[in-house]
Amino acid sequence: MLHLFAELDETIHGCAAALRAKTITCVELLDRCLACVDQWESSVHAWVSIDRETARQTACERDRELADGHDRGPLHGIPLGIKDIFDVAGHVTAAGSRAWAAHEPRVNDCPVVSKLRTAGAIILGKTVTTQFACFDPPLTRNPWNMNHTPGGSSSGSAAAVATGMCLAAIGSQTGGSITRPSTYCGIASCKPSFGTVSLRGVVAVAEHLDHPGPMARCVTDLVILLNVIRDTSYAGSIGSAADIPPRIGWIHGLFDKQADDDAAAAVTSAVEVLSTAGATIVDVPLPHDFDSVLEHHGIIMSVEAAQTHCDNFAADPDDYSPAVRDLIERGIATSQARYMAALDHRQRLCRGIDNCFMDVDILICPATTGPAPDRSTTGSPAMNSPFSYTGLPTVSVPTQCTANGLPLAVQLVGRIRDDSTLLESAIWCESQLAAANREP
Repeated sequence: MLHLFAELDETIHGCAAALRAKTITCVELLDRCLACVDQWESSVHAWVSIDRETARQTACERDRELADGHDRGPLHGIPLGIKDIFDVAGHVTAAGSRAWAAHEPRVNDCPVVSKLRTAGAIILGKTVTTQFACFDPPLTRNPWNMNHTPGGSSSGSAAAVATGMCLAAIGSQTGGSITRPSTYCGIASCKPSFGTVSLRGVVAVAEHLDHPGPMARCVTDLVILLNVIRDTSYAGSIGSAADIPPRIGWIHGLFDKQADDDAAAAVTSAVEVLSTAGATIVDVPLPHDFDSVLEHHGIIMSVEAAQTHCDNFAADPDDYSPAVRDLIERGIATSQARYMAALDHRQRLCRGIDNCFMDVDILICPATTGPAPDRSTTGSPAMNSPFSYTGLPTVSVPTQCTANGLPLAVQLVGRIRDDSTLLESAIWCESQLAAANREP
Protein backbone atom coordinates (compact mmCIF):
# COMPACT_ATOMS: atom_id res chain seq x y z
CA MET A 1 0.00 0.00 0.00
CA LEU A 2 1.30 3.44 -0.94
CA HIS A 3 1.38 6.26 1.61
CA LEU A 4 2.71 9.82 1.71
CA PHE A 5 4.85 9.78 4.85
CA ALA A 6 7.49 7.06 4.99
CA GLU A 7 7.99 4.54 7.76
CA LEU A 8 11.52 4.41 9.17
CA ASP A 9 12.41 1.18 7.36
CA GLU A 10 11.50 2.82 4.03
CA THR A 11 14.12 5.55 4.47
CA ILE A 12 17.85 5.72 3.90
CA HIS A 13 18.57 6.89 7.43
CA GLY A 14 16.33 4.21 8.95
CA CYS A 15 17.92 1.41 6.93
CA ALA A 16 21.40 2.78 7.65
CA ALA A 17 20.69 2.48 11.38
CA ALA A 18 19.35 -1.05 10.90
CA LEU A 19 22.46 -2.09 8.96
CA ARG A 20 24.70 -0.88 11.76
CA ALA A 21 22.51 -2.53 14.38
CA LYS A 22 22.85 -5.75 12.34
CA THR A 23 19.08 -6.26 12.18
CA ILE A 24 19.35 -6.38 8.37
CA THR A 25 22.17 -6.99 5.89
CA CYS A 26 22.93 -5.17 2.65
CA VAL A 27 21.95 -8.30 0.71
CA GLU A 28 18.62 -8.53 2.57
CA LEU A 29 17.94 -4.86 1.90
CA LEU A 30 18.67 -5.35 -1.79
CA ASP A 31 16.42 -8.40 -1.88
CA ARG A 32 13.61 -6.35 -0.35
CA CYS A 33 13.94 -3.79 -3.14
CA LEU A 34 14.10 -6.50 -5.79
CA ALA A 35 10.93 -8.06 -4.38
CA CYS A 36 9.23 -4.70 -4.95
CA VAL A 37 10.61 -4.70 -8.49
CA ASP A 38 9.03 -8.11 -9.04
CA GLN A 39 5.75 -6.86 -7.61
CA TRP A 40 5.50 -3.51 -9.41
CA GLU A 41 7.69 -3.28 -12.48
CA SER A 42 5.48 -5.19 -14.92
CA SER A 43 2.72 -2.61 -14.44
CA VAL A 44 4.66 0.58 -13.55
CA HIS A 45 7.59 0.33 -16.03
CA ALA A 46 10.00 2.47 -14.02
CA TRP A 47 13.26 0.92 -15.23
CA VAL A 48 15.23 0.93 -18.47
CA SER A 49 17.73 -1.59 -17.11
CA ILE A 50 18.42 -3.39 -13.84
CA ASP A 51 21.70 -5.20 -13.19
CA ARG A 52 20.73 -7.68 -10.47
CA GLU A 53 23.97 -9.64 -10.64
CA THR A 54 26.27 -6.65 -10.19
CA ALA A 55 23.99 -5.19 -7.51
CA ARG A 56 24.12 -8.45 -5.56
CA GLN A 57 27.90 -8.64 -5.87
CA THR A 58 28.14 -5.07 -4.57
CA ALA A 59 25.76 -5.82 -1.68
CA CYS A 60 27.91 -8.80 -0.65
CA GLU A 61 31.00 -6.62 -0.78
CA ARG A 62 29.32 -3.94 1.34
CA ASP A 63 28.38 -6.58 3.94
CA ARG A 64 31.99 -7.76 4.07
CA GLU A 65 33.18 -4.19 4.50
CA LEU A 66 30.86 -3.58 7.45
CA ALA A 67 31.98 -6.84 9.02
CA ASP A 68 35.59 -5.66 8.67
CA GLY A 69 34.78 -2.29 10.25
CA HIS A 70 34.86 -0.33 6.99
CA ASP A 71 31.79 1.95 7.03
CA ARG A 72 31.50 4.25 4.02
CA GLY A 73 28.77 6.39 5.60
CA PRO A 74 24.98 6.69 5.49
CA LEU A 75 24.70 5.46 1.87
CA HIS A 76 26.63 2.24 2.59
CA GLY A 77 24.60 -0.61 1.10
CA ILE A 78 21.68 1.59 -0.02
CA PRO A 79 20.08 0.62 -3.39
CA LEU A 80 19.56 3.60 -5.71
CA GLY A 81 18.16 4.27 -9.19
CA ILE A 82 19.77 6.63 -11.71
CA LYS A 83 17.82 8.53 -14.36
CA ASP A 84 18.81 7.41 -17.85
CA ILE A 85 20.51 10.65 -18.81
CA PHE A 86 23.41 10.09 -16.37
CA ASP A 87 26.38 8.02 -17.48
CA VAL A 88 26.64 4.78 -15.48
CA ALA A 89 29.48 2.39 -16.23
CA GLY A 90 28.23 -0.81 -17.86
CA HIS A 91 24.90 0.76 -18.92
CA VAL A 92 23.88 2.50 -22.13
CA THR A 93 22.85 6.15 -21.75
CA ALA A 94 19.85 6.17 -24.08
CA ALA A 95 17.96 9.21 -22.75
CA GLY A 96 14.70 7.74 -24.04
CA SER A 97 15.98 7.63 -27.63
CA ARG A 98 15.50 4.60 -29.84
CA ALA A 99 18.69 5.39 -31.76
CA TRP A 100 20.80 6.03 -28.66
CA ALA A 101 19.63 2.74 -27.12
CA ALA A 102 21.81 0.98 -29.71
CA HIS A 103 24.97 2.71 -28.47
CA GLU A 104 27.68 0.91 -26.52
CA PRO A 105 27.49 0.85 -22.70
CA ARG A 106 29.40 3.62 -20.93
CA VAL A 107 32.87 2.84 -19.68
CA ASN A 108 32.93 5.43 -16.90
CA ASP A 109 30.49 6.80 -14.34
CA CYS A 110 29.60 10.48 -14.39
CA PRO A 111 30.81 12.38 -11.28
CA VAL A 112 27.42 12.13 -9.55
CA VAL A 113 27.35 8.33 -9.84
CA SER A 114 31.02 8.03 -8.97
CA LYS A 115 30.43 9.92 -5.71
CA LEU A 116 27.46 7.71 -4.86
CA ARG A 117 29.51 4.55 -5.42
CA THR A 118 32.38 5.87 -3.32
CA ALA A 119 29.86 6.61 -0.54
CA GLY A 120 28.81 2.95 -0.60
CA ALA A 121 25.57 3.09 -2.59
CA ILE A 122 24.42 0.13 -4.70
CA ILE A 123 23.48 1.29 -8.20
CA LEU A 124 20.53 -0.91 -9.07
CA GLY A 125 20.01 0.36 -12.62
CA LYS A 126 18.79 3.12 -14.95
CA THR A 127 15.30 4.61 -14.54
CA VAL A 128 13.02 5.75 -17.33
CA THR A 129 13.22 9.34 -18.57
CA THR A 130 10.95 11.05 -21.04
CA GLN A 131 12.82 11.37 -24.32
CA PHE A 132 15.83 13.66 -23.90
CA ALA A 133 14.41 14.74 -20.53
CA CYS A 134 11.66 16.76 -22.19
CA PHE A 135 7.87 16.52 -22.54
CA ASP A 136 6.57 13.48 -24.40
CA PRO A 137 4.71 11.06 -22.07
CA PRO A 138 6.76 8.03 -21.01
CA LEU A 139 5.88 4.36 -20.76
CA THR A 140 6.03 4.68 -16.95
CA ARG A 141 2.72 4.79 -15.05
CA ASN A 142 1.75 6.46 -11.81
CA PRO A 143 1.64 3.75 -9.10
CA TRP A 144 -1.12 5.61 -7.24
CA ASN A 145 -3.39 5.28 -10.27
CA MET A 146 -2.16 3.58 -13.44
CA ASN A 147 -4.40 5.77 -15.61
CA HIS A 148 -2.52 8.90 -14.52
CA THR A 149 0.91 10.23 -15.43
CA PRO A 150 3.86 9.87 -13.05
CA GLY A 151 5.03 13.22 -14.41
CA GLY A 152 8.23 13.86 -16.24
CA SER A 153 10.93 13.88 -17.09
CA SER A 154 12.25 11.97 -14.04
CA SER A 155 9.31 9.60 -14.37
CA GLY A 156 10.94 6.28 -13.55
CA SER A 157 12.96 7.72 -10.66
CA ALA A 158 9.82 8.94 -8.89
CA ALA A 159 7.79 5.78 -9.52
CA ALA A 160 10.64 3.49 -8.43
CA VAL A 161 11.10 5.31 -5.12
CA ALA A 162 7.36 5.50 -4.44
CA THR A 163 6.98 1.72 -4.82
CA GLY A 164 10.07 0.77 -2.80
CA MET A 165 11.97 -0.58 -5.80
CA CYS A 166 14.88 1.55 -4.57
CA LEU A 167 15.30 3.75 -1.51
CA ALA A 168 16.10 6.87 -3.52
CA ALA A 169 16.93 7.96 -7.03
CA ILE A 170 18.66 10.71 -8.94
CA GLY A 171 16.67 12.90 -11.31
CA SER A 172 17.15 16.16 -13.16
CA GLN A 173 15.11 19.29 -13.76
CA THR A 174 15.11 21.89 -16.54
CA GLY A 175 11.52 23.02 -16.02
CA GLY A 176 9.74 20.88 -13.43
CA SER A 177 11.22 17.43 -13.98
CA ILE A 178 12.16 16.66 -10.36
CA THR A 179 9.41 18.43 -8.42
CA ARG A 180 6.48 17.43 -10.62
CA PRO A 181 7.00 13.64 -10.76
CA SER A 182 7.92 13.47 -7.08
CA THR A 183 4.70 15.30 -6.22
CA TYR A 184 2.55 13.14 -8.50
CA CYS A 185 4.09 9.98 -7.01
CA GLY A 186 3.89 11.11 -3.37
CA ILE A 187 7.59 11.38 -2.46
CA ALA A 188 9.99 14.17 -1.46
CA SER A 189 12.54 15.83 -3.73
CA CYS A 190 15.16 18.54 -3.92
CA LYS A 191 16.19 20.68 -6.85
CA PRO A 192 19.42 22.21 -5.51
CA SER A 193 20.70 25.67 -6.30
CA PHE A 194 21.90 25.99 -9.89
CA GLY A 195 25.47 24.78 -10.21
CA THR A 196 25.50 22.82 -6.94
CA VAL A 197 25.72 19.39 -8.61
CA SER A 198 28.00 18.56 -11.54
CA LEU A 199 26.45 18.17 -14.99
CA ARG A 200 29.44 16.34 -16.47
CA GLY A 201 28.40 13.06 -18.02
CA VAL A 202 24.74 14.11 -18.03
CA VAL A 203 22.75 14.53 -21.26
CA ALA A 204 22.09 18.25 -21.57
CA VAL A 205 18.82 20.01 -22.29
CA ALA A 206 19.59 23.67 -21.58
CA GLU A 207 22.86 24.87 -20.08
CA HIS A 208 21.34 27.75 -18.10
CA LEU A 209 18.48 25.66 -16.66
CA ASP A 210 19.62 22.07 -16.01
CA HIS A 211 19.73 20.87 -12.38
CA PRO A 212 20.51 17.32 -11.17
CA GLY A 213 18.95 16.45 -7.83
CA PRO A 214 17.81 13.71 -5.42
CA MET A 215 14.39 12.10 -4.92
CA ALA A 216 13.60 10.10 -1.78
CA ARG A 217 10.93 9.21 0.76
CA CYS A 218 11.76 12.05 3.20
CA VAL A 219 13.72 15.28 3.46
CA THR A 220 16.36 13.82 5.80
CA ASP A 221 17.28 11.38 3.03
CA LEU A 222 17.53 14.26 0.55
CA VAL A 223 20.08 15.89 2.86
CA ILE A 224 22.13 12.67 2.97
CA LEU A 225 22.12 12.39 -0.81
CA LEU A 226 22.86 16.04 -1.52
CA ASN A 227 25.79 16.07 0.89
CA VAL A 228 27.29 13.24 -1.22
CA ILE A 229 26.57 14.42 -4.77
CA ARG A 230 27.10 18.17 -4.45
CA ASP A 231 30.15 19.66 -6.08
CA THR A 232 33.21 19.98 -3.86
CA SER A 233 33.41 23.68 -4.70
CA TYR A 234 30.08 24.17 -2.89
CA ALA A 235 31.32 24.86 0.63
CA GLY A 236 29.69 23.73 3.85
CA SER A 237 27.73 20.63 4.79
CA ILE A 238 23.97 20.57 5.10
CA GLY A 239 22.66 19.82 8.55
CA SER A 240 19.52 18.52 10.21
CA ALA A 241 16.29 20.18 11.28
CA ALA A 242 16.17 23.79 12.40
CA ASP A 243 15.41 24.17 16.12
CA ILE A 244 13.42 27.35 15.61
CA PRO A 245 10.29 27.34 13.42
CA PRO A 246 11.08 29.14 10.17
CA ARG A 247 9.75 32.42 8.86
CA ILE A 248 7.82 31.48 5.71
CA GLY A 249 6.88 33.81 2.89
CA TRP A 250 3.68 32.85 1.10
CA ILE A 251 3.95 33.84 -2.58
CA HIS A 252 0.88 34.37 -4.74
CA GLY A 253 0.45 35.98 -8.17
CA LEU A 254 1.39 33.48 -10.88
CA PHE A 255 1.10 30.60 -8.40
CA ASP A 256 -2.50 31.45 -7.45
CA LYS A 257 -3.43 31.88 -11.11
CA GLN A 258 -1.99 28.51 -12.16
CA ALA A 259 -3.16 26.39 -9.20
CA ASP A 260 -6.39 24.42 -9.35
CA ASP A 261 -8.65 24.12 -6.31
CA ASP A 262 -6.91 21.00 -4.98
CA ALA A 263 -3.42 22.51 -5.21
CA ALA A 264 -4.54 25.80 -3.65
CA ALA A 265 -6.31 24.00 -0.81
CA ALA A 266 -3.22 21.88 -0.11
CA VAL A 267 -1.06 24.98 0.38
CA THR A 268 -3.68 26.73 2.51
CA SER A 269 -4.00 23.63 4.71
CA ALA A 270 -0.22 23.30 5.01
CA VAL A 271 0.16 26.97 5.94
CA GLU A 272 -2.44 26.54 8.70
CA VAL A 273 -0.59 23.51 10.10
CA LEU A 274 2.80 25.23 10.01
CA SER A 275 1.44 28.44 11.52
CA THR A 276 -0.21 26.53 14.36
CA ALA A 277 3.11 24.77 15.01
CA GLY A 278 4.87 28.11 15.41
CA ALA A 279 6.06 29.18 11.97
CA THR A 280 5.72 32.85 11.07
CA ILE A 281 3.71 33.22 7.85
CA VAL A 282 3.80 36.46 5.85
CA ASP A 283 2.60 37.32 2.36
CA VAL A 284 5.58 38.14 0.15
CA PRO A 285 5.16 40.04 -3.13
CA LEU A 286 6.97 38.78 -6.22
CA PRO A 287 9.19 41.04 -8.39
CA HIS A 288 7.23 43.18 -10.82
CA ASP A 289 8.50 41.35 -13.94
CA PHE A 290 7.83 37.86 -12.56
CA ASP A 291 4.68 37.29 -14.62
CA SER A 292 6.70 36.88 -17.83
CA VAL A 293 8.98 34.21 -16.34
CA LEU A 294 7.33 31.26 -18.12
CA GLU A 295 7.64 32.92 -21.51
CA HIS A 296 11.32 33.68 -21.05
CA HIS A 297 12.02 30.24 -19.58
CA GLY A 298 10.49 28.70 -22.70
CA ILE A 299 12.67 30.82 -24.98
CA ILE A 300 15.91 29.83 -23.23
CA MET A 301 14.95 26.17 -23.02
CA SER A 302 13.98 25.91 -26.70
CA VAL A 303 17.05 27.74 -28.03
CA GLU A 304 19.50 25.83 -25.85
CA ALA A 305 17.82 22.48 -26.59
CA ALA A 306 18.17 23.29 -30.30
CA GLN A 307 21.86 24.04 -29.73
CA THR A 308 22.31 20.76 -27.84
CA HIS A 309 20.58 18.61 -30.46
CA CYS A 310 21.27 20.46 -33.71
CA ASP A 311 23.62 17.84 -35.22
CA ASN A 312 21.65 14.77 -34.13
CA PHE A 313 18.35 16.38 -35.12
CA ALA A 314 19.64 17.19 -38.59
CA ALA A 315 21.00 13.67 -39.05
CA ASP A 316 18.02 11.73 -37.67
CA PRO A 317 14.90 13.89 -37.15
CA ASP A 318 12.65 10.81 -37.10
CA ASP A 319 14.22 9.70 -33.81
CA TYR A 320 12.68 12.72 -32.07
CA SER A 321 9.25 12.49 -30.44
CA PRO A 322 6.68 15.16 -31.33
CA ALA A 323 7.05 17.45 -28.33
CA VAL A 324 10.87 17.37 -28.45
CA ARG A 325 10.79 18.03 -32.19
CA ASP A 326 8.49 21.00 -31.62
CA LEU A 327 10.78 22.36 -28.88
CA ILE A 328 13.85 22.15 -31.13
CA GLU A 329 12.07 23.69 -34.11
CA ARG A 330 10.88 26.60 -31.94
CA GLY A 331 14.44 27.10 -30.76
CA ILE A 332 15.78 27.13 -34.30
CA ALA A 333 13.16 29.73 -35.28
CA THR A 334 13.93 32.04 -32.33
CA SER A 335 16.11 35.03 -33.08
CA GLN A 336 19.39 35.60 -31.29
CA ALA A 337 18.10 38.98 -30.12
CA ARG A 338 15.08 37.37 -28.44
CA TYR A 339 17.28 34.75 -26.78
CA MET A 340 19.68 37.39 -25.45
CA ALA A 341 16.73 39.42 -24.14
CA ALA A 342 15.52 36.33 -22.24
CA LEU A 343 18.98 35.82 -20.71
CA ASP A 344 19.00 39.48 -19.68
CA HIS A 345 15.56 39.10 -18.08
CA ARG A 346 16.83 36.04 -16.22
CA GLN A 347 19.75 37.98 -14.78
CA ARG A 348 17.48 40.81 -13.63
CA LEU A 349 14.95 38.47 -12.08
CA CYS A 350 17.67 36.52 -10.25
CA ARG A 351 18.70 39.79 -8.60
CA GLY A 352 15.14 40.92 -7.93
CA ILE A 353 13.86 37.70 -6.39
CA ASP A 354 16.55 37.89 -3.72
CA ASN A 355 14.48 40.69 -2.15
CA CYS A 356 11.72 38.16 -1.42
CA PHE A 357 13.92 36.78 1.37
CA MET A 358 14.53 40.05 3.23
CA ASP A 359 12.23 39.10 6.13
CA VAL A 360 11.77 35.34 5.69
CA ASP A 361 13.86 32.16 5.61
CA ILE A 362 11.97 30.28 2.88
CA LEU A 363 9.04 30.71 0.51
CA ILE A 364 6.02 28.42 0.05
CA CYS A 365 3.73 27.79 -2.92
CA PRO A 366 2.05 24.80 -4.63
CA ALA A 367 4.41 22.12 -5.91
CA THR A 368 2.24 21.50 -8.97
CA THR A 369 -0.79 23.06 -10.62
CA GLY A 370 -2.86 20.13 -9.33
CA PRO A 371 -2.77 16.34 -8.95
CA ALA A 372 -1.43 14.08 -11.68
CA PRO A 373 -3.44 14.41 -14.92
CA ASP A 374 -4.07 11.53 -17.30
CA ARG A 375 -1.31 9.79 -19.24
CA SER A 376 -1.64 11.95 -22.36
CA THR A 377 0.63 14.53 -20.72
CA THR A 378 3.35 14.80 -18.07
CA GLY A 379 1.58 17.77 -16.50
CA SER A 380 2.34 21.47 -16.33
CA PRO A 381 5.73 22.68 -15.00
CA ALA A 382 4.37 26.18 -14.37
CA MET A 383 4.96 26.02 -10.59
CA ASN A 384 8.55 24.84 -11.01
CA SER A 385 9.99 26.51 -14.11
CA PRO A 386 10.38 29.89 -12.34
CA PHE A 387 12.88 28.33 -9.93
CA SER A 388 14.73 26.38 -12.61
CA TYR A 389 14.96 29.75 -14.39
CA THR A 390 16.27 31.68 -11.38
CA GLY A 391 18.29 28.75 -10.00
CA LEU A 392 16.78 28.94 -6.51
CA PRO A 393 16.81 25.67 -4.50
CA THR A 394 13.46 23.96 -3.92
CA VAL A 395 12.16 21.08 -1.83
CA SER A 396 8.81 19.38 -2.39
CA VAL A 397 7.09 17.84 0.62
CA PRO A 398 3.96 15.64 0.35
CA THR A 399 0.96 16.96 2.24
CA GLN A 400 -2.29 15.15 1.48
CA CYS A 401 -4.28 13.30 -1.17
CA THR A 402 -7.20 14.47 -3.23
CA ALA A 403 -10.65 12.95 -2.79
CA ASN A 404 -9.82 10.44 -5.52
CA GLY A 405 -6.54 9.43 -3.89
CA LEU A 406 -3.87 11.33 -5.84
CA PRO A 407 -0.96 12.94 -3.94
CA LEU A 408 -0.40 16.67 -3.50
CA ALA A 409 2.61 18.55 -2.13
CA VAL A 410 3.91 21.97 -1.21
CA GLN A 411 7.01 23.50 -2.74
CA LEU A 412 9.45 25.20 -0.38
CA VAL A 413 11.93 27.63 -1.93
CA GLY A 414 15.24 28.89 -0.56
CA ARG A 415 17.59 31.75 -1.25
CA ILE A 416 20.16 31.00 -3.96
CA ARG A 417 23.11 29.01 -2.59
CA ASP A 418 21.43 28.68 0.80
CA ASP A 419 20.31 25.08 0.36
CA SER A 420 21.23 24.41 3.98
CA THR A 421 18.62 26.77 5.46
CA LEU A 422 16.02 25.47 3.03
CA LEU A 423 16.59 21.81 3.88
CA GLU A 424 16.78 22.42 7.62
CA SER A 425 13.47 24.30 7.44
CA ALA A 426 11.99 21.63 5.17
CA ILE A 427 12.73 18.89 7.72
CA TRP A 428 10.87 20.92 10.34
CA CYS A 429 7.94 21.54 8.00
CA GLU A 430 7.77 17.88 7.00
CA SER A 431 7.65 16.76 10.63
CA GLN A 432 4.73 19.10 11.35
CA LEU A 433 2.81 18.05 8.23
CA ALA A 434 3.39 14.36 8.97
CA ALA A 435 2.18 14.80 12.56
CA ALA A 436 -0.96 16.57 11.35
CA ASN A 437 -1.55 13.82 8.81
CA ARG A 438 -1.43 11.18 11.56
CA GLU A 439 -4.01 12.94 13.73
CA PRO A 440 -7.47 11.30 13.72
